[in-house]
Amino acid sequence: MITVELLEKYGVIKKTYDRNDIIFEEGNLPLHYYQIISGEVKMSNYNDDGREFIQGIFYNGQSFGEPPLFLNQKYPANAIAVENAEIFILPKDSFLKLLEENPKVSLKVIENLAQRLYYKSVMAAEISTHEPEHRVLKLIDHGIAYFNFQKDKNGYLINFTRQQIGDLTGLRVETVIRAIKALEKKGELKIINRKVYR
Repeated sequence: MITVELLEKYGVIKKTYDRNDIIFEEGNLPLHYYQIISGEVKMSNYNDDGREFIQGIFYNGQSFGEPPLFLNQKYPANAIAVENAEIFILPKDSFLKLLEENPKVSLKVIENLAQRLYYKSVMAAEISTHEPEHRVLKLIDHGIAYFNFQKDKNGYLINFTRQQIGDLTGLRVETVIRAIKALEKKGELKIINRKVYR
């Protein structure tokens, strides 16, 4: 999202995280801006029953954790490396100075945050009012639009695991599996070698 050259100008550092490493924890105050170079990061928390709810999944070139940074509020979720990841880290003061001195970048950050807010609004309505098949399809279509899922001769390869789909939609994995099979029968999805395509 923000170019490497510009981040370097403001003193960014690179840090490597192994799979399942915690990048920041729920309840901590934000001190840095994070942007993924490679890998995958999820923001999630757990309910009282220990069930994980994924707030968002982020990929190469995407940033995460900015809303609490701007608001000076504690993180509402943990950020965890889903796979080995390399991440740019910029101190908060340097990040705010970068935005102040680069209005076009500031607008891009605002657009990115607005996109995420829009997604949250849409998914909140979906989760509270719709059947599992509809929820799963809405999430997949959002993934195609915003997560740059790759397209090949079979269609768009959906990079979410069944567990991640469940955690993002508030559904149990068994329900997700049944919904995907039902959507395959209706011709909305394809399952090829255990992979889901739209």
